[in-house]
Amino acid sequence: MSSAQNEEPLGNADAQWLGDVVPEVPLSKAQSRVVDVITRNPQLASYAEIAEIAQRADVNNSTVVRTAQTLGYRGWPDLQRELRARYLVLISTEDTLIEHGEHRSPLHDALTHDIDNLRQTLDNNTATDAEAAIATLAAAKSILVVGLGSFAGPASVMAHVGSTMGYPISLENRAGVHLATAINSLGEGDVLVVVNMWRSMKQLIAAAEAASAAGASIVAITDMRRGQLATGVADHLLVVPSEGISFFQSVTAATSVVYGLLAGMQAAQPERTRAAIRRTQQLWKDLDIYLD
Repeated sequence: MSSAQNEEPLGNADAQWLGDVVPEVPLSKAQSRVVDVITRNPQLASYAEIAEIAQRADVNNSTVVRTAQTLGYRGWPDLQRELRARYLVLISTEDTLIEHGEHRSPLHDALTHDIDNLRQTLDNNTATDAEAAIATLAAAKSILVVGLGSFAGPASVMAHVGSTMGYPISLENRAGVHLATAINSLGEGDVLVVVNMWRSMKQLIAAAEAASAAGASIVAITDMRRGQLATGVADHLLVVPSEGISFFQSVTAATSVVYGLLAGMQAAQPERTRAAIRRTQQLWKDLDIYLD
């Protein structure tokens, strides 16, 4: 990635890049300096080590940690992940390539980066977060999973495997009238799972709001802890890093979260799952799908 030290500070008018990442809460003078460094230096805040943030703000490392906690985050890594998610939206797709720079080995670097994404996902979500989402999914009358573009990948996995397990679950990976028709069927007792990372999609936010207003529960898999989907609509929030090593996002962490939800759904309805799997396997034979 390019050096954060070469970054030119932003003016106050450009502080809007933070959105609601930094809420209006009482801060000490030292904490205010930390926030000022973050506000004026998006690239630095998104990628620098905690020691550099502390040096720029003329505070110690523990003050940076306490500032993040005061702002509602678990610590500096949690806040920095949120900042980086916003920063990657701020810059162009082409600039993302420049930001990530050259690779020693694309395969090695991609795998290493995704390992870190998975580690962050484990830190970002508690067992209680996951279990609450699983309980809602297991009790649903019906489940609709929506994801567009690259993010239709984990959405498709969830809908396919969930259906194989006998859950009344369907996929919508199109926008416009198709999304509107699918959302229109949701109501009390139904669940909408929204997979949306990187840039927030207006149609998905509007769809989630409409489903929530109709009485459906919303499970959001997203890379932002704050924002309209995360704080304004979601009943259950699962936060996953989505930064890749090139201009496109990674869905590895989101897919792993989906696998965890599916495993929990299987454990919650073991008899139904086993019966559905037996029927599916028989259909494989009847339809002569596989060579063996």
